[in-house]
Amino acid sequence: MSLRAEGEAVSVRGRTDGACHLLTEIASPAARNDSDRRGHRAAAAVAQPGTPLACPSDAMLSPTRPTLPQPPLAPPALAPSGHALLLSEHPSLIGGPPNLFKSLSAKERTLLLDQGTRRVFYRGATVFRQGAANDGIYLIEHGRIRVFYASPSGREITLAYWHHGNFVGAPEVFGERSHMWSGIAAANSVVVHFSGSALRGLVMRMPALAVALIEGLAFKGRCYSALAQMLGTRSVTERLARLLLHLVDAYGVAESRGVLISSTFTHADLAHMVGATRQWVTISLKRLAERGVLESHRGRLLILQPQALRRMQEDGDTMS
Repeated sequence: MSLRAEGEAVSVRGRTDGACHLLTEIASPAARNDSDRRGHRAAAAVAQPGTPLACPSDAMLSPTRPTLPQPPLAPPALAPSGHALLLSEHPSLIGGPPNLFKSLSAKERTLLLDQGTRRVFYRGATVFRQGAANDGIYLIEHGRIRVFYASPSGREITLAYWHHGNFVGAPEVFGERSHMWSGIAAANSVVVHFSGSALRGLVMRMPALAVALIEGLAFKGRCYSALAQMLGTRSVTERLARLLLHLVDAYGVAESRGVLISSTFTHADLAHMVGATRQWVTISLKRLAERGVLESHRGRLLILQPQALRRMQEDGDTMS
């Protein structure tokens, strides 16, 4: 096994370890927060010889750390995929696609992971770039990858935020053409890269892997179709209301006055998801705050009246 730095990424050749497996998305926000705290406590254990590498926290992925330890490797556990954050009216798409490993035997999982390169991307690092040559897929072990399309004028539309258990780099999974969109790490992330040539050879030998890839691509196709439907049939106000409700479901933490969206999203992040300008989102959030629907402070949103957002989504309230 080798370790090397690549810009903002660190690569480890070989199987992924058991500790940093495809983590189950914990249903309750309180449980998710507890899981995050355990991730930070795990940082101290990583330096111990023979200790499996835990999923990295922001502190563990600090650029000041020149290398990562080389732990014993083992196949990942069969946890469900994490949720996907995307603009959609279909709840079935929010739960994420089927796990890529679900139909593979233990021997097949080991064979697959032996062909992968484990890489760490710091927040903001480019995983793959629109127009660049495709070289396979990236299976997300930990973190969050934003996939987006940029127009020639530079305007961006976010296609989705993909979490653990999802793979990105599609649809050209065998790396024969150029990337149709870009992917960046929206949080410190760990992925396993499978080259197109290695993946082609594996699917010829493992029909269950071929089926899993087809299921994953079909899921992504439904996601992007749902996004096109929302952009074409819903007003921007309705899309913003739907997005805020989705954030409540995905990241909401109940508080005495409402529901806090525990993950930080800038006005530009929200604008890229609903197909609007940052200025429009800023004005809209200000109007919602004046109406007592929410409070916004330094990228954190406290939703005070979710029912008002539901009315906006259903009735097309223009916030006038």
